[in-house]
Formats: sequence, structure tokens, C-alpha cells
Amino acid sequence: MQGTSKQHSKEGSIEPEQKGNASVGQRWLTAGVAMPIVLLFVWFGGWWAFVACLLVTVLGTLELHTMLFKAGYRPLVWISYGLSLLFLGSAMFPAQRILILQVGIGASLVISFCWLFMRKQLEGTMVDWALTLAVPVYLGWSMSYFLLLRGYEVSNLHLMTGYWVTLPRGVWWLLGTLLGVWGFDGAAFFAGRYFGRHKLAPHISPAKTWEGVAGGLLLSVIACLLLTVVPLGVPWYLAILLGLLVGISATLGDLAESLIKRQMHVKDSGQIMPGHGGMLDRIDSLLFAVFIVYVFSLFFH
Repeated sequence: MQGTSKQHSKEGSIEPEQKGNASVGQRWLTAGVAMPIVLLFVWFGGWWAFVACLLVTVLGTLELHTMLFKAGYRPLVWISYGLSLLFLGSAMFPAQRILILQVGIGASLVISFCWLFMRKQLEGTMVDWALTLAVPVYLGWSMSYFLLLRGYEVSNLHLMTGYWVTLPRGVWWLLGTLLGVWGFDGAAFFAGRYFGRHKLAPHISPAKTWEGVAGGLLLSVIACLLLTVVPLGVPWYLAILLGLLVGISATLGDLAESLIKRQMHVKDSGQIMPGHGGMLDRIDSLLFAVFIVYVFSLFFH
């Protein structure tokens, strides 16, 4: 009996490890498929990038509203979609952007209240109204910065003169954002997995550690050094600062989504991306980082 007990104990200890390895494999496989697709949209930019950001925003909004509905909230999903579309669309028309935002946000306020007036049950109405507007601000507004950062210049592949490429400045800034955050996430995952001892925010995300953040910061700094110093003329010390800011903002973005999920009592925002969870689980770190890089880029025209 004792031997059987030890055997079961040993098998029980191996099973979580096997599941963990399978999860890591799924993460690599999903990343290997998704990353080239994302980089392709970065290359083309313009309305191709708009379509990609719109798809991500729609899926993320659907996940957020699904979580909110399961938790008993009833935000107005079509208002959230409409306002997110407005934010993304305004980024495609820089000359008219302020006018589009002024008219669109004002119309969203009026329409959302008119819709709520028709409710028979008024309990929780103000919370639902606030969530209706908070979802597109959190997701649609943040995603619009990817379009603003990428800009509207065309990437060129010179096939007739030696197979070299010309990348617009916006592409380099966006690559710094994406690879900085991806590098941070990957390094933080493995550093936390193997060296993590001290919890970062156990009441929000028990798995995150300070050791993981330190490992992630190293990769985000390296990415920003490689993608901004030579291509964009950013001084090395400012590139290091940007890498640190990208890593810190990625951490805050990750914690923000963890807080939302903890409030909604769910582990993942969805299951669309094997090994990663939902769309929000994949882009949460990017939502704050892209804003930081966009503001930083304004000082280097």
C-alpha cells in the first residue's frame, strides 16, 4: 500500500509538469503562427493595418462583454463597438481626427443615455452605462495608437536593385513596441517560471514575480536598442530608457487585465489562442506600451 501511495504521489507530481510543458509548447506554436501574420500587417500598414486592428478590437470587445454579461452586467455592446470603430477610424484621417472624435464621443453619450431610458429595470443602469464607455476607451482607444504609430508611409521592397527594403519610421517604432513587449513577455514567463521567488502582486496575479519582471526588462531593453538606435537615430541611453518604459508599461497592462479577470472570476478572457487564452490575454501588455512608445516617438520626427 505504501509503495502504491508513493507511486500515485510520483505520478501526480509528474502530471502537472507534463501539462505545463504542453502549455509551453502551445504558446510557442501559437506565437510562431501569429507573429508572422502580425508583422505582415505591419509591413503593409494603411487600411490593411486598420482591418487587423479592427478584428482584434472586435474580438477583444466580444470577450470583455462576454465576461461582463456572465458577471451580471448589461453594458450596451453596440455602443461599445461603435465607439471603438470611431477611435480606429479617426486614426486613419489625421486631418479630421479631432472633429471626428468630438462629434462621435458626443453622439455616443447622447445615444447611450437614450437607449438606457427605455429600460424598465433601472437598477445598475449607471454601472452599465459606465462600462459601455469604458470598454472602448480601454480597448478601441488603445488600439488606435497602433495605427497612429505605424503612420501611412508605404514599405518598399526593391527587387530590381539588390533585394533590399525601405521601412518607414513608423514601422521601426511599431517593431520596437511589438518585439519589446513580446521579448518582455517571453523572458518574464521563463524567468518567473524557473527563478521566480518574490511575488509581484499576489492579490491580483499570483503567478507574476519580480524575478520575471527583471528578466523581461532585459529583453525589452535589448529590443529597443536594436530597433531604435541605428534605424531611428535614438541615443543609446534613451533607447535603454524606452526599453525600461516598455517593460514597465507591459507589466501594468498585464496586471490591468488580470484585475479585470479577477473581478469577473475567470482565468482566461477566452480560448481563441491555444496556450495563451483569449485575444485580450495576448494583447493586454501591448495596450499600455503602444501609448508610451507613441508619445516617445513624438520627440524624434
